[in-house]
Amino acid sequence: MMKKYMLTAALVMTTLLVATAQRKATLIRDGFIMDNPPVPAAHASTITPLPDGDLLASWFGGSRESAPDVSIYTARFHKGKWSAPQLVATGIITDSTRFAAWNPVLFTTKAGRVLLFYKVGPNPREWWGMMVSSTDNGHTWSAPERLPDSILGPIKNKPVQLADGTILHPSSTESLDEKDWHIHVELSDSTGHNWKRVAIDCDTFGVIQPSALFHKGNRLQMLCRSRQNAIVQTWSSDNGLTWSPLTKQDMLNPNSGIDAVTTSNGMQVLVYNPAVAGKDWWNGRNELRVAVSKDGEHWKDVYVLVKEPKGEFSYPAVIATKDGLIHVTYTYDRKNVKHVVLKL
Repeated sequence: MMKKYMLTAALVMTTLLVATAQRKATLIRDGFIMDNPPVPAAHASTITPLPDGDLLASWFGGSRESAPDVSIYTARFHKGKWSAPQLVATGIITDSTRFAAWNPVLFTTKAGRVLLFYKVGPNPREWWGMMVSSTDNGHTWSAPERLPDSILGPIKNKPVQLADGTILHPSSTESLDEKDWHIHVELSDSTGHNWKRVAIDCDTFGVIQPSALFHKGNRLQMLCRSRQNAIVQTWSSDNGLTWSPLTKQDMLNPNSGIDAVTTSNGMQVLVYNPAVAGKDWWNGRNELRVAVSKDGEHWKDVYVLVKEPKGEFSYPAVIATKDGLIHVTYTYDRKNVKHVVLKL
């Protein structure tokens, strides 16, 4: 009896050790995208894998957020090194009218077309959606194209492409009086055209900037930044046409951007600031973590990207590449963009 008990205990301990070992992340690379930032401020990065094996990142930069000189930049990760930043889009309307360009979002379609969405306008309450595309891995871009009225494109986080080729864009709006935050979904064809907007009942939640995940049984999940000091979720079982009532998760959110991705083996990976909101908007953005989950609801922290007494480390973007690595980019104190590569 004692031997049986000891054997059972040993098996349980081995299982726990294996499970713990599987929930770790190993650092592969950690560095800045820009050696010499061309402008003082940088924020809201995005990253996508390219068909040729390179990576492409983008962000907005200028003298300060919302300034008319804020523009969209890109850089290419080739053979372990980032290229110099390239200016790809501005908010120039006429010779005398210019607005800031905001929140670029990169996405590579299954056909290899690279889409770059961004916003132009005086602020997030009055901006409009724009898009450029590339068929040569981001070396050249199409002319800027304004999205249809009521369509903003993906607000912060990357779209996902469904089995039928439809692209699902996680999106959101902010009211002019800044009181109401609502998420919604926008569906397009595989080239970023022929749009349809899907409303989501947000109840009393103030939520923006959702991130989309895939689950078994053709279920979709969106995780959202909120004003409720928690990550908020919603689910769909019909390819994003309808969504469940919003509910809180246990994961903290200090009213700061998050991002998440589903890996090829079905693991969910989340990047977030583990704090609650403070008196100032930047409170809680001094630490950034990576967590993993099998079901999208119960998360385990596996890596601390950065933790400082003060500073802003926020607005992450995360992708999983074919080699099994996790790539994260994030705002580093509003001065640069950090690129971190992890192996789970």
